[in-house]
Amino acid sequence: MTYLFISDLHLSPEHPRLVRGFLDLLDSYKDKNTQLYILGDWFNAWIGDDYTAPWLDDIVHALQKFHQAGNQVYFQAGNRDFALGKKFLKQFQGTLLSEPAILKISDTTYRLEHGDLLCTDDVSYQKFRKIIRNPLLLGFLKRMPLSFRQKLANGFRKKSAETKQVKSYDIMDVNQFAVNVALEHVDVLIHGHTHRPAIHDIQAKKRIVLGDWREHSAQILEINPEQKNVKLELKTWAY
Repeated sequence: MTYLFISDLHLSPEHPRLVRGFLDLLDSYKDKNTQLYILGDWFNAWIGDDYTAPWLDDIVHALQKFHQAGNQVYFQAGNRDFALGKKFLKQFQGTLLSEPAILKISDTTYRLEHGDLLCTDDVSYQKFRKIIRNPLLLGFLKRMPLSFRQKLANGFRKKSAETKQVKSYDIMDVNQFAVNVALEHVDVLIHGHTHRPAIHDIQAKKRIVLGDWREHSAQILEINPEQKNVKLELKTWAY
């Protein structure tokens, strides 16, 4: 069995190369008995499970073939696609993960999360996150017309881009104390969000940061427990 971890694809019709890269990934791993874990920001914006479009139909069709070949998809919400729910995932028997999620592979315990909750120094974002993730507000927004939700998502993206220009990188990165707490009862922490792919050694434990999907490649993590010596290292997926 192969465990595959990716995040921050930010798929959208405006970036067909990224979509193609994801479809190629599914095709490449469909015969490897793969457990695919998508740790947030799968899509650049998600306005609701009732959204449909030809480019999205291609993705769903590929995911259905991926599942039919004996593979499984697990999804954990990110800050861009937190409205994605079980209705969309049901089309290809995908599983919605809680945050954080705990995964045991052989004798190693992994903690999976998107990563934004680790950025506790970004106080304004954490306040916004708490408001926008409120189930009552989400339920209200899902009842609004798609056109309204699309305008709202565009506004959020524009505001996010403007905010990033004035915030320091340190504020938007993880807080070390939050990382230490997250690692307290596990061996390895895997997350995305910060777009700073790397493997950090923290005493006898590890923090693995997945890469965002850029113009030509992304940094992903593949774990094959059947190998004699399992080495945790990021792998470049080119497309």
